[in-house]
Amino acid sequence: MIISKIKIFLTILILISSINFLHATDNFFDEAKKKYQENNIKESKFLFQRNIVFNPRDSKSYLYLAKIYNFEKNQKEELKNLNSTLLLDPQNEEAMHMLIVIELKKSNYKRVKELTNNFQKICSKLCLKIEKINQSLKNIEPKNES
Repeated sequence: MIISKIKIFLTILILISSINFLHATDNFFDEAKKKYQENNIKESKFLFQRNIVFNPRDSKSYLYLAKIYNFEKNQKEELKNLNSTLLLDPQNEEAMHMLIVIELKKSNYKRVKELTNNFQKICSKLCLKIEKINQSLKNIEPKNES
């Protein structure tokens, strides 16, 4: 009888701890986003990274890290985080647009064309950017040398 009460008590304690843990990881993202919006880049970066440790499938944290690395001009890390974002959330148009911009700067015509086709299928908020992308694409389009 006492043993079953102890088991029930421990089970309830574990459930409460789990709920608190999940709430704490949500707070990392919310706090990181708040710091990011306040332009406290260093602290927001740390909090987004910490959130990923506890929630490695949080595509939003990867996206914000990509934005931070873009600000820091660290393209290698920006690309890594954009690719992670798109791996976890292939419909993330903001991440796809950021990736297109990077590939445009590299004049990677084939990759930009591929990404733009995918972007056109998923865009809902950034659809107006397609025309600008297509205009930029014309500038790097391979010339027919025949």
